[in-house]
Amino acid sequence: MDLKPTHQGSATVLSPAGRIDHATADAFQGALQPHVDQCKAGHAPIVLDMHGLDYISSVGLRVLMMAARQVKTQHGRMVISGLTPLVKEVFEISRFNLVFELFEDRRAAIAALGSDG
Repeated sequence: MDLKPTHQGSATVLSPAGRIDHATADAFQGALQPHVDQCKAGHAPIVLDMHGLDYISSVGLRVLMMAARQVKTQHGRMVISGLTPLVKEVFEISRFNLVFELFEDRRAAIAALGSDG
């Protein structure tokens, strides 16, 4: 899965697209992991810009949970922006809206990360 990494402000922006489900979760984890490994205190935070994501299943949420735990232990920061209505509903039902900082769009997420620095 191509996450189309870019750098904006102090953040690394990753933009998954399509679906993250049983068929694509391993590819998503493989693409995400190098960025998570680098997301440490003093390094670039991650913005997962989900505006192009149509669907995420429980296996995709599991990948995100494992990434969030690793980032937390490394004292890094990973936030999520641009949830589509369906994906936002999945996040709310699964209470992932309490696990991650969610922002309306990429600009808001980057602004919030910049104000913390």
